[in-house]
Amino acid sequence: MRLPPDSLAFQMLGAAAAVRAVSEGTALPQAIEDAAAQLRLDRVHDAATRGALQDIAYRTMRQFGTARALVTKLVTRPPGAQVDSLLAVALALLLEHAPGPRDKQDPADKDQQDAGRPGYSTFTVVDQAVSAAASEPKTAHARGLVNAVLRRFLRERKALLADVNRDEQARWNLPPWWLRMLREAYPEQWTALAASANVRPPMTVRVNTARSSVQQYQTDLANAGLAGTVVGPQAVRLIRAVPVTQLPGFAEGVVSVQDAGAQLAAPLLEVADGMRVLDACAAPGGKTGHLLELADIDVTAVESDPQRATRIGENLARLGKQAKIVVGDASRPADWWDGQPFDRILADVPCSASGIVRRHPDIRWLRRETDIAKLITEQRRIVSQLWPLLKPGGILVYVTCSIFPTEGEEQARWFGAQLADAIRLQAPGQLLPGTRTTQMAGEQGEKEAGQASLPSDHDGFFYARFQKRA
Repeated sequence: MRLPPDSLAFQMLGAAAAVRAVSEGTALPQAIEDAAAQLRLDRVHDAATRGALQDIAYRTMRQFGTARALVTKLVTRPPGAQVDSLLAVALALLLEHAPGPRDKQDPADKDQQDAGRPGYSTFTVVDQAVSAAASEPKTAHARGLVNAVLRRFLRERKALLADVNRDEQARWNLPPWWLRMLREAYPEQWTALAASANVRPPMTVRVNTARSSVQQYQTDLANAGLAGTVVGPQAVRLIRAVPVTQLPGFAEGVVSVQDAGAQLAAPLLEVADGMRVLDACAAPGGKTGHLLELADIDVTAVESDPQRATRIGENLARLGKQAKIVVGDASRPADWWDGQPFDRILADVPCSASGIVRRHPDIRWLRRETDIAKLITEQRRIVSQLWPLLKPGGILVYVTCSIFPTEGEEQARWFGAQLADAIRLQAPGQLLPGTRTTQMAGEQGEKEAGQASLPSDHDGFFYARFQKRA
């Protein structure tokens, strides 16, 4: 049975394929690309279908712990990887609904969908999941099973959730080791942080204030039938997420999509015209572009992944900016450095990405506890190797998109002790997702001074600054 591409059944099949690939170790963006290629979806002509497939896959990843526990509870014999993933997708969509015998949600209500509310009735989800199973030779035998499992969940939802939620991974949709680290670091906030990981993140843009102002851009949004709230010096959070093609001025480089917390990095470097700046681990180039918008500077952007390095150039081209893009390992500057010291260095190092898990919900299922020690070692190696490239009097900003102190404050203290000629400057420290909370502001300056310009509603980041003694 051939399914129409605009049907929920077709989109669920694609999402299930992507979810299965994540379970096998593939990052979700690549898994979605692979699923779209397998389904022969064209980027232009099938953009709506691709977008729906992506949306369903991301929703499933946020509910994957609960969905997987339910599949295990409701299916006595392993149904096979394809059926297993299809059930997880369908259950994730059903989990978004408040319990009740009837669902009055209007599927056409795009605003509610964008706010993270369910976009499909429970009847539609069950019906289309059964159609999806029936359409594939390898899963057709399981269409009765899919129907029975989903209908049983709807009948016994409260009791089933009470049962599976006794397991912490099912309740919080986070691995046990992740939850343990949250408890240890934030004994009074860990439940809020765990819950925030399953919330759809806001869409925030950075206004190029050399070409517009945040106030003017709010007007531009209103003229385009959109709305946004100012959440930072250059940050506007959209009330409703939209494709970038609908953003006024996006193609012309007036705005860029960038989380409000990430927008702190470039200003913390305090760049001025004529400076020579290194952006290490630079892809996809959001912070590179921001630096070039702030001053007339000479930027070298280093990225180890050739494909991701290409994205830096593409993003800068849209902004009408240029940088020297180098494919290389930031921890091995001898391979790419020209010997001329830098006035400023941005070390946006690889990390657990625990602070952006709501934006990249597959990370929690791909990351392993053993990865953290390896990342800590890599972070130390990168900063230690970059420090000699900094001029006396220059500033290095250390950034991670992590909320684990082992990658944040503990690292900053290690750098302060190991880099003999380093002076630690005031910086925001630890920003927790969606809050103004900081854990450390630096050795110089009052905490209030560091918090005055902090944005609201942002992802999780850690910032530390070091100046080399002149």
